[in-house]
Amino acid sequence: MTLHADARAVLASWRAPDPGQDALRREYIDHLDRHPDAMTRGCLPGHLTASAAIVDTAGARAVLTLHAKLGLWLQTGGHCEPGDTTLAAAALREATEESGISGLRLLPEPVWLDRHRVPCGGGSWHLDVQYAAVAPEGAPLVRDAAESADLAWFAVDALPEPSDDSCRTLFAVAARAVRRSGGGPAVDAPAGVSRPLPR
Repeated sequence: MTLHADARAVLASWRAPDPGQDALRREYIDHLDRHPDAMTRGCLPGHLTASAAIVDTAGARAVLTLHAKLGLWLQTGGHCEPGDTTLAAAALREATEESGISGLRLLPEPVWLDRHRVPCGGGSWHLDVQYAAVAPEGAPLVRDAAESADLAWFAVDALPEPSDDSCRTLFAVAARAVRRSGGGPAVDAPAGVSRPLPR
């Protein structure tokens, strides 16, 4: 299965938590159907991206990165790469690279969708598929200086500023999902990824 086909299958089977998210889910599927290159950053009408809200096993603390270009505290995530075979694998790779945490585990399904304007190619859209990732207890953080101006743990209910509403919503939803799961997610970190890597 191609990454494009995986993304479509994930979105087709995902049970959105509310009507607004379901409408966005259907927009993503329509975009995939209209754009065979929708998983690549070269798709300037917009491209799917993958991100992950990293939280502890209790769903109480969160890892955020201070984005070097945007100057905002955000979740980990970004563009899909040619080696990614699934949306979940892309989200987990990005989370591992950007946090430096070994042994991250991903909840098996997305927790939220967010569509936002970005400067890619002179102006485009990110159709972000967002997951929750669980960090092992006591996991050290390793910041990638090329990607992030800072990297730290925060209480889920006291995220740092500056951030944005979409980030705050994602972490609230992700923390609830991790608490409901009992901290037992199903997707392991990709083999051989234990430190930040360049994009």
